[in-house]
This record gives sequence, structure tokens and C-alpha cells, in this order.
Amino acid sequence: MAALQRRLAAFAAARDWQQYHTPKNLAAALSVEASELVEIFQWLTPEQSARVMEDESEAARVEDEVADVLAYLLQFCEVLGIDALAALSAKIDRNEGRFPVNGGR
Repeated sequence: MAALQRRLAAFAAARDWQQYHTPKNLAAALSVEASELVEIFQWLTPEQSARVMEDESEAARVEDEVADVLAYLLQFCEVLGIDALAALSAKIDRNEGRFPVNGGR
């Protein structure tokens, strides 16, 4: 993960894009890319959505949008100094306390 963040930072630096990589701009870009991922599934039935990766062209679209979402999320974390994996682990810990196994469904 850290290597990918460094690679993304180097990519942006080589193009002098760091000036645009503010938390606000990266959060907005992340939202747009997540919306593009949602768009792929927007009118699919649950069954169709479960099979989306069976179609090569649709699978490529999904993978591209997932990559865009992850890239912006990693850049966002880099700018704010967030360890994404540590944040996720802490969130899972909190959710395990908030939602016990026998707590209802």
C-alpha cells in the first residue's frame, strides 16, 4: 500500500499536480469516481450485478473505476497522514463492539 502511495505521489509530482491535491479536491474526486462505479450497476438487477465480471468489457470498466476510487482514497490518506489499514482495523474493532454477533439481525 505504501509503495502504491509513493508511486501515486511521484506521478502527481512529475505533473505538478500536488497543488490540486487538497483534502477537499481529493474527497470530491473520490466521490465522483465512486459515483462512476455506482453508475455501472445502477439499472442492473441483483442477479445481473452478481454476474457483471463475466462480461470482459464490463469487468474492465468495474476494475478501472475500482482503481480510480482506490487511487483517490490513497492520495487522500497520504495528504492527511492517515494510515488506511490502521484506520480500517480500528473501525472493525469499534464495529465488533457496536454490533455483537448475537445482537439481532
